[in-house]
Amino acid sequence: MLMNRIEKAAVNSPARRALQRFYEVPALLRLAGGPLPEGGRAVEIGCGSGYGTRMILDRFQAAQVDALDLDPDMVAKAQHRLADRPDRVRLQVADATDLKAAFDAADATYDAAFDFAIIHHIPDWRASVAEIARVLKPGGMFIFDEVTAHALARPTYRRLFDHPEHDRFTAQDFLAELPHHGLAVTGAFTRIQGDYLLGAARKLDFGSE
Repeated sequence: MLMNRIEKAAVNSPARRALQRFYEVPALLRLAGGPLPEGGRAVEIGCGSGYGTRMILDRFQAAQVDALDLDPDMVAKAQHRLADRPDRVRLQVADATDLKAAFDAADATYDAAFDFAIIHHIPDWRASVAEIARVLKPGGMFIFDEVTAHALARPTYRRLFDHPEHDRFTAQDFLAELPHHGLAVTGAFTRIQGDYLLGAARKLDFGSE
């Protein structure tokens, strides 16, 4: 589901970017155990205007990022923001539940996958988690910052923003879903009475067991 005009303005505001840059990304780096391995390749679902994509490159030290968004206007903004990195970023207007269509992504393609508060916009959110798990390499990291059903039920969210009405997840629901797809949580915490969930999970290597 696309963001409405009000939410686009909110996520692209200086305050939101400062929160992401100075609080969320450092916290996610700690939860993930540090930057990606040298030469690491990442995928970002819901790249928006490309601000998070740039942090994946600079702070998480990804060598290459494949990033997608359903909104063509946001992808155009991301292309402009990341025009100085043409050899390190691929951008597509695409669905997060089908990364093969977006980037011809085979199983075990990426060292990391990033979700900066996008999965709660996807009606079939479990399918997006399954697709992320599919394309992660064994040992690869799923790094997420999510908005939960607790926040979405607040009057302000309901009045200002548009989100799927059915099958919303709590922090507990989201974390409980990850092991069903071979993702072992390495660390997570919530903020503001469970409204927001930050965490990281590692793709298990079943072949080594």
